Amino acid sequence: MATAATSSATRFATVSSTAALHGLRSRSSSTCHRASFFLPGRPRPISLISQRRFVAPSALLKSDLRVKEDGQPETLDYRVFFLDGSGKKVSPWHDVPLHLGDGVYNFIVEIPKETSAKMEVATDEAYTPIKQDTKKGKLRFYPYNINWNYGLLPQTWEDPSFANAEVEGAFGDNDPVDIVEIGERRANIGDILKVKPLAALAMIDEGELDWKIVAISLDDPRASLVNDADDVEKHFPGTLTAIRDWFRDYKIPDGKPANKFGLGNKAANKDYALKVIRETNESWAKLMKRSAPAGDLSLV
Repeated sequence: MATAATSSATRFATVSSTAALHGLRSRSSSTCHRASFFLPGRPRPISLISQRRFVAPSALLKSDLRVKEDGQPETLDYRVFFLDGSGKKVSPWHDVPLHLGDGVYNFIVEIPKETSAKMEVATDEAYTPIKQDTKKGKLRFYPYNINWNYGLLPQTWEDPSFANAEVEGAFGDNDPVDIVEIGERRANIGDILKVKPLAALAMIDEGELDWKIVAISLDDPRASLVNDADDVEKHFPGTLTAIRDWFRDYKIPDGKPANKFGLGNKAANKDYALKVIRETNESWAKLMKRSAPAGDLSLV
């Protein structure tokens, strides 16, 4: 990859912990609407209360987590790294805990709502920074804005060797599980939000199973009103259909076929979403214990 002139900017976020931990390691419209992702602002609180079962205690414990961008947005060299309080790089995929307790999970924002740059965790690079996806050496953009905050659940993995009998026998896509967050606030790249899952969509992308967990940030004004898929339909009418249709159709402008969906082409309820999270967290644990082949994935 060519080296470009690099500038760095760092945003600080406080990591709060209310309990002793045993370890924390346990992815629009036209170009003129592309956003500048790192906006100046006040420090944002990030809770990292959980544990990692299989690796020694992480340096994230009782420290500050910083999110630092290297390079210029919309360049091949652009990366968003996560640093602990000592300045050491950590992985947003492996080092940020999944569970916060009481049905609350950490969600890492890769793509802020109403933007089109296709940002994603670089699963094959050390410390898995967030970067812009590429195809044939060119940066990728969605053909239109995504209408929700989009990103990943840490400490999850869709195992490409596992054929899901409930979803047409499709194999996992070798990535963390995706979250579509439906709250009203536009987040920033690298934000870690507390969310509660509400529903699950079983997208099948070129034969691979690519789960979309629909969730809402706890700081959203309507968060207390929605606790399951039926509540989403009541308080965010049409949203589940809109999410399905967006992900079904976004490749069509590039001449590709529409994506398919399993589970009757409908959103499954919260219990099913939690089942998906639990199973993919177990798959990630096997990956980290080297019980599953990592291939080109970085486990650092």
